[in-house]
Amino acid sequence: MRIDKDLVAASATPLVLGILEGEKMHGYAIIKRVSELSGDEMQWTDGMLYPLLHRLERLGYLRSSWGTSEAGRRRKDYAITEAGRAALAERRGQWDVVAAALRQVWHTAQRPPAMETGWA
Repeated sequence: MRIDKDLVAASATPLVLGILEGEKMHGYAIIKRVSELSGDEMQWTDGMLYPLLHRLERLGYLRSSWGTSEAGRRRKDYAITEAGRAALAERRGQWDVVAAALRQVWHTAQRPPAMETGWA
């Protein structure tokens, strides 16, 4: 399934902050985790992730530090900050409202009565 880019963009910040809430990670690990969480339905690229990470860092939601991979290569690790945790809590509340509204529309909202014959 192809997920609309507007939906990907809207969910990117809370996804990244939520993933990093548990542990610090480097970019490739974040991309891999998004894929795992979505059942391989969301395939992020470097070109999509790194501008987001840099923006979240500028906003003070993330901090980065240089480390070394198991293979000996330098890599940048990202960790959530207290400001990032606060932003994530705010986004969770927003998503809860949106998700509840969508559930009502898709599962519990009454369908309009059938149109009577003769109506155009």
